[in-house]
Amino acid sequence: MNTEIKHIAVLGAGLVGTLLSIYLKKRGYNVDLFEKRDDMRLSSSDSGRSINLALSRRGIKALKDIDVLDEVEEIMLPMKGRMMHSLDGNLTFQPYGKEGQYINSVSRANLNKILLNRAEKSGVEIHFGHSCKTVDIEETKVTFESPNGKEKTLEFDLVLGADGAFSKLRQAMMKSDRFNYNQYYIPHGYKELTIPPTEDGEFAIEPNALHIWPRGQYMLIALPNLDKSFTCTLFFPFEGQPSFESLQTPQQVLHFFKNTFPDSLPHLKNIQQEYFENPTSSLVTIKCEPWVKNNCVLIGDAAHAIVPFYGQGMNAGFEDCFELNVLLDKYEDDWEKVLEDYQNLRKSDGDAIADLALHNFVEMRDLVADDKFLIQKKIEAKLHDLYPEKWMPLYSMVTFSDLRYSEACEIGMKQQRIMDEVMQQPDVLENWENLNLEQIVNKLDQ
Repeated sequence: MNTEIKHIAVLGAGLVGTLLSIYLKKRGYNVDLFEKRDDMRLSSSDSGRSINLALSRRGIKALKDIDVLDEVEEIMLPMKGRMMHSLDGNLTFQPYGKEGQYINSVSRANLNKILLNRAEKSGVEIHFGHSCKTVDIEETKVTFESPNGKEKTLEFDLVLGADGAFSKLRQAMMKSDRFNYNQYYIPHGYKELTIPPTEDGEFAIEPNALHIWPRGQYMLIALPNLDKSFTCTLFFPFEGQPSFESLQTPQQVLHFFKNTFPDSLPHLKNIQQEYFENPTSSLVTIKCEPWVKNNCVLIGDAAHAIVPFYGQGMNAGFEDCFELNVLLDKYEDDWEKVLEDYQNLRKSDGDAIADLALHNFVEMRDLVADDKFLIQKKIEAKLHDLYPEKWMPLYSMVTFSDLRYSEACEIGMKQQRIMDEVMQQPDVLENWENLNLEQIVNKLDQ
């Protein structure tokens, strides 16, 4: 590779691309950030992406690292656990971690605007309305269609693709030799709905929780917003009975919600309108390798798009940027060494969080309402309380620790094998509080 790196192009001014450009500018590089859309700070059009995200430790660590966390904290709403809504309207609260541990609901658009302002202020050149057409990965040249409709080709020392799940840079890499690529769509899509504030301007349901209506093959979730509304997301099969395909009229939608999510219906004031007006979007997992070809590099969703069921998509992308910066410190900006390590480290972590996110969908829509599963979670919480150095629940490892995703996944699988044995014991549901916890935790060393 060309090791003399001065001028860097970042493709995609979404969350990861903008954060990355700030990191690189702080290191003294000449950074150009390209975005096909218009400046979101000037237009109100929604990009169609999910408007709520769960920001947790890994993402917060990166925002703190570039000194922007104080500003972001003003738009964060803490969610201390899952609030489960049963079919008969009963509520069960499951804390996410220990006392004082929580994840945060943030608006994608507001977070993106904060990062764009910071990037601009730090001297990053941002080019809106520049649609990437092709990337020449041999020559490190990028061809854009500019706002006037004309094409222009620019050359850089390094190109970083933070241009999302359908990355143009990755498409160029796919045409090269020995590039592996895998994409998998789950049979479910999602649609966003809204719970507005009450008439007196308050939250209609508990604000400090992520609400879940688990119903086996599908589920509804709700995250709080600063304006006291909730963004709800219906995860639902595309085809089959019931599905997006089968609900064709406002009456059918109303009937389905009445029977399936009855306690949500009084709060979903515009459901019949929103259901038909809001888009139905698909959910894809993407794995590929290598992430580095010559002087071209994939990062964030461009390298590892995942489904949203662990709330780690943005956090994983932010951690990519954080770890890349750590490696730049370690190797004193020797990009050849940096990129070799970056790929080796982050590829296995990207694969691990992709698998965990797919598995968590089953847990969220199905298991969270299961008595045996709930008892298992109580046993694990007790193990964590008594032996915090030895036993940390998988969710806490992923969400509240700095453990690599791949390590958390490995430890989590070992813990699950132990818990499978524990849950086989007769009368475990009635007598779980009398289990020999020391014996259980010692199995980790066997």
